[in-house]
Amino acid sequence: MHPKARFLFTAAMDVDPDQEALFNEVYDTEHIPELLKVPGVLAVHRYTLAPLKMSIGGELKTIVIEGEPKHSATYELESAEVLTSPAWAVAVEKGRWPAQVRPHTRNRRHTLRRISGR
Repeated sequence: MHPKARFLFTAAMDVDPDQEALFNEVYDTEHIPELLKVPGVLAVHRYTLAPLKMSIGGELKTIVIEGEPKHSATYELESAEVLTSPAWAVAVEKGRWPAQVRPHTRNRRHTLRRISGR
C-alpha cells in the first residue's frame, strides 16, 4: 500500500456479460489512467471475484456471499476529499466510461474506509 494512503475507496459492480470485454478494455486503458491523474489518487487495483474455500475453526468451508459483485477496484487515496474534488468529477466522466460502459453495470457498491493507524 502507498505510504501516503489514508483512505481506501472501493467500487464494485456486475457487468452485462456481453459487455465484459468492453468493460475490461475501457477500465484498464481509459478509466484507471484518467483517475490516476487526479491529485490524491495514489494507486488503483482491479479484482475479479474468485471462489473462496478456507479453513475456519478446524473445518474446511466454502464461503458464498449472495449478490456479491463480480468486479471490484480499490483506490488508495490521500484524503476522502479526493472523491468530491473537481478533478475527480471530471475524470469519472471522461472517455467511453459514462456512455458506453456505465449503462451496462448494475449491482454497484461503493465504500470508503479510513486506513487504521494513519
